[in-house]
Amino acid sequence: MTEEQPERWSLDRLLALFDLEEVIPDVFKAPNPTRGPWTRVFGGQVAAQSVRAALNTVPEDRPIHSLHAYFLRPGKPGEPIFMHVERPRDGKSFTSRRVKAVQGREVIFDMISSFHRVEDGPEYNVPIALDVPSPDEAPEPEGMFGRMRSMMPFDMRELGPTEPVNGVYRSTRRAWFRTAGKLPDDPKLHSCILSFASDMGVVSAARVPVAGENEWERFMGASLDHAVWFHRPIRADEWTLFDLRTISSSGARGLAAGTMHSRDGTLGVSVAQEALIRPMAPPPPTS
Repeated sequence: MTEEQPERWSLDRLLALFDLEEVIPDVFKAPNPTRGPWTRVFGGQVAAQSVRAALNTVPEDRPIHSLHAYFLRPGKPGEPIFMHVERPRDGKSFTSRRVKAVQGREVIFDMISSFHRVEDGPEYNVPIALDVPSPDEAPEPEGMFGRMRSMMPFDMRELGPTEPVNGVYRSTRRAWFRTAGKLPDDPKLHSCILSFASDMGVVSAARVPVAGENEWERFMGASLDHAVWFHRPIRADEWTLFDLRTISSSGARGLAAGTMHSRDGTLGVSVAQEALIRPMAPPPPTS
């Protein structure tokens, strides 16, 4: 393997990210590999590890139902990340936790999350799109998503955006994904891995209306803030459709929102993220 080649992550390595060490009460040291698919720490990694840290302090009967977070600084691979958990509320039905991910002396990620005691209630969910090919019919990803697939322990089937109608996209990225291997029957672990996946390709989805599918290099992209709602338990090791659409592009920022449905149509997760979409200066003309 040359110096320029990123290291492929195994499923075991992905799972090892959630083996946090409590160094003092409510402060957890998170594994942070030296090399990986990205030159900086993937935002989904920090988000998922923050969820794991919060879950470590919450009663077993309270699954996560939402998180809202800001990516404040890029993380550095290989350097320790410490998750500082605060406990704003422990109520009869809801528990809230704030997690600050600290690297060195800087906060790189700040998250507030909420956990809800399981209750019965009426049911409704937005249905899965009827015109989406099944994972068996969908192609293997190519280009940027193909490179991501080659480096990460996920099976992926990239469907691309829908055709715009009068310049409006119904979806700007659609992809089936699942972990490349069976996972333990631990709902908390599945929530962590879905949190990890919730940051995969959202910036790209936000860029499509202004950059198209093949001109991403003209725009600098970075996640700014992130929100995830967990509606129902779904398994990260079974095919899940991540369907994203761009809500707005303005002021060098793009807002994308999306859903994660299981193959049987169960809506498990909703996601929203605003991303930096800054046009790059064109190269100087050659003489």
